[in-house]
Amino acid sequence: MADTAEAYRARAAVEHANAEAATLDNVRDRCRRAERAWTEMADRAERTTEQRLIREAATARRSDTVG
Repeated sequence: MADTAEAYRARAAVEHANAEAATLDNVRDRCRRAERAWTEMADRAERTTEQRLIREAATARRSDTVG
């Protein structure tokens, strides 16, 4: 999932560069919206990974105390 978040952040960087290079307002706005969307997806992917690691650690602790 970290690879996915990194890929999302890379796409956000591309859209940021596109927005900076755009000469038309509507194109610049579209690129900025895309940048925000990619950044939000990256944030979500990172939170999901963090939560999965927390759940896995809790499961491992429970199985260590039971077994």
